[in-house]
Amino acid sequence: MHKFVIILIGLFAAINLFSCSAKRDKNTVQTKEEKPALQQQEIQTAEAEWLTDYQKALQIAKEKNLPLLLDFTGSDWCIWCKRLNNEVFSQKAFQDYAAKNLVLVKLDFPRNLPQTEAEKKQNEALAKQFEIEGYPTIVLLNAEGKEINRTGYQAGGAENYVKHLQALLQQ
Repeated sequence: MHKFVIILIGLFAAINLFSCSAKRDKNTVQTKEEKPALQQQEIQTAEAEWLTDYQKALQIAKEKNLPLLLDFTGSDWCIWCKRLNNEVFSQKAFQDYAAKNLVLVKLDFPRNLPQTEAEKKQNEALAKQFEIEGYPTIVLLNAEGKEINRTGYQAGGAENYVKHLQALLQQ
């Protein structure tokens, strides 16, 4: 029985290495130079292309008959979320693809960035609805709001991520 408990503890530790969760990364440290640059880049990306209102995004998706990409993120604390944003979402190859083929929705769970109560409630309800257990989680929906597929961070840059999304959307 003791060996079984040790194996379980090892498995949980390994799982936590590959995903961010609300319980993990509370003490993530950024350098002074890194923090403002990342926050500024995230703000520019969010203002330029990402919606935060799910209902509005769903309406646009229906009108344009486009799939939705929901990004469940901890933008100011989750290392893998920051990597996904910096390596993929902020890159021209992804932005060009998304502008023509996706409706983007950022569902953020920040620790230090302001949010309205309505946005917090909406994001929590959607995280519960889609059974989100870690960040980043990318959920792909059809224009009617039905889940097609889901993914997370993938190494390889924006071009490879676009190919990855295309394959997921075709399944």
